[in-house]
Formats: sequence, structure tokens, C-alpha cells
Amino acid sequence: MLGEHHHLATEFPEYKEQIHKLKADDAHFSRLYDEYNALDDEIYRIEEGIETTADDYLETLKKKRLALKDELLAIIKQA
Repeated sequence: MLGEHHHLATEFPEYKEQIHKLKADDAHFSRLYDEYNALDDEIYRIEEGIETTADDYLETLKKKRLALKDELLAIIKQA
């Protein structure tokens, strides 16, 4: 299965400017953003077959990524 990156600016193009501003101005957002991207990269490598892992671990990573995406989107909408 081909993996696909889920970058926030791609997922939410209407918030691209807010994402950029928050990354620069909000340390909490920036930390969560970096964590989200690290998870996304790890999921991508697993889905591409670069790394192998158990299916339940991959599902756990995907759930964490979704929770972070929800948290980041809430911050973006409040900005």
C-alpha cells in the first residue's frame, strides 16, 4: 500500500497562513506540530514498507496522529 503524507497545510489549505504564524509565535502549537509531523513521517515509512511493525502499532500511531490533528485544528480555529 502506498503511503501518503498528511501535512496540515495540505489537509487544511484554508489555514495555511494561520499554521505558519502559529508555528512561529506559539511554542505549544509548534511542539504539537513537530510531534504530528514526526508521527506522520513514521506512518508513511511503515506504509511504504521502509519500516515494518505490527498492525496494531500502526493503528495506534494513526489514532495518535488523528488526536493531534484535532488538537492542532482546534488551536488554529481559535487563532
